[in-house]
Amino acid sequence: MAWTLFILYLVATSYLGWLGLRKTDGFSSFAIGKQDLSPLQVGVTLAAATASAATFIINPGFVYVDGLAAFMHLGLSVYLGFVLMLLLLSFRFRELGAASHALTIPDWIGKRYRSRNFSLYFAVINLLSFAFIVLLVGGISIVMQQLLGVSNLVALVITLVFVTGYVLIGGTYAHVYTNMLQGFLMVLVTILVLGVGIYLMVETDNFWGEVAGAGDHLLSWVNPDSVFYRDFFSTYVAGFCIGGALVCQPHILTKALYVKTNRDVGRYIGVFSVVYLLFTLLLLVGFWAHAAVPEAALVDPDSGAFRQDLVMTVFLKETFPDWLFTIVSVVLLAAAMSTLDGLLVGISTITANDLVLNFLRRSGTDNEEQHLKKAMRVSQLVLVIVAIAAFVVALNPPPLLGIFGQTGVYGLVLAAVPPLLVGVLFPNPSRTLVWICSGAALGIHFGLYVFGRELFPTTNLPLENPGVTASIAFLLTAVPAVFITWVRPSATSSSSQE
Repeated sequence: MAWTLFILYLVATSYLGWLGLRKTDGFSSFAIGKQDLSPLQVGVTLAAATASAATFIINPGFVYVDGLAAFMHLGLSVYLGFVLMLLLLSFRFRELGAASHALTIPDWIGKRYRSRNFSLYFAVINLLSFAFIVLLVGGISIVMQQLLGVSNLVALVITLVFVTGYVLIGGTYAHVYTNMLQGFLMVLVTILVLGVGIYLMVETDNFWGEVAGAGDHLLSWVNPDSVFYRDFFSTYVAGFCIGGALVCQPHILTKALYVKTNRDVGRYIGVFSVVYLLFTLLLLVGFWAHAAVPEAALVDPDSGAFRQDLVMTVFLKETFPDWLFTIVSVVLLAAAMSTLDGLLVGISTITANDLVLNFLRRSGTDNEEQHLKKAMRVSQLVLVIVAIAAFVVALNPPPLLGIFGQTGVYGLVLAAVPPLLVGVLFPNPSRTLVWICSGAALGIHFGLYVFGRELFPTTNLPLENPGVTASIAFLLTAVPAVFITWVRPSATSSSSQE
């Protein structure tokens, strides 16, 4: 049954990819479509792309280990920061992007600040999204091994060949059409899992007592025993800041370019907010697993090590009958693939548009039509290269996929926050100021994450949590950039073209 359902899913998704191919007639439509997508399509697609493997597969494990503090950080704090930043940036981002015919975030930044070098810089920074691609591929492999009984090697080959294949031919339309299917499946499964979890909670005598007995501070608003969420800053402030910064991912904010009007932007944000909140509640599985999952089931049989990444899949296996576990697991695969395809579209489009086209236009060779044809071919080649690289890394994945993915993607979004915020909020943004703040954000985040414990050995902040180092970088760069531009708008404007 598992293989039958999985093959049906592959066939349905492949058909949607083919429909995407029929709508794609050039590089621009490959990148952002033709602005003919409905708010419902974009809202569900955005929710599916944002939730992904992290919410559906990886993050319940953090709640299992660290309790309420992890739920408040990864759930409520991130959600509020994300929705508020989405509202703050999307409307003006769409207006400026439509006026300049921007296709990507680096393209938007380059045109907003009249600097090809700035666009090139962000195209290179975008390669950090590779870390999140590895997280997604690893999460898909975990579920596929449990569902289909295949090895990690086979799971990786199936995943990367399939997802890369349909994105390769259909681009943005394949991403949206497949995410619509995946998103609605995710909604149905989320409601089902939440129903089962609530029933388990009600039927279990002294449920919260069992959770509290599973470890100290699992029901505390902050968890002093946690490696990642042991104070107010790391739990709440960091979650809120990171939620806001994550809007600046290449496959998130560019959704505003998929529609024609600000009214459509408001509608799709409304759809997204409801659907994504529903997905966020799946983190409750981390609590429910304490009553439903024996600890021995979370031990890797090969290494003997505890695997918190297995919490969601093992919970489903323990609480659902085999046939229902099979159906739900297929949807978990869809959840992870829904973000993976968006990231692949983003990384290939940015590499082609903001790296290759940037150099071609500087060279002065060929005409624009030839440039676009070359960019299309390069974007497809990049997809293949990224898939191969992800396969190599995921063969021996890092111990905590969630932390590995967060570290890289946080660096990417931190670099983009200052120019996006200042560029959206003010009419004459300073290129020099945002260059400095963007570079400083990268340096602070990675510097604190790698060397923070050596540089500040007495600090109580959990610098092992990339959300903490990223939030410090956010507060020290994005906030000053906005404040300085607000206080001295005339002194910070720039007009020359690099």
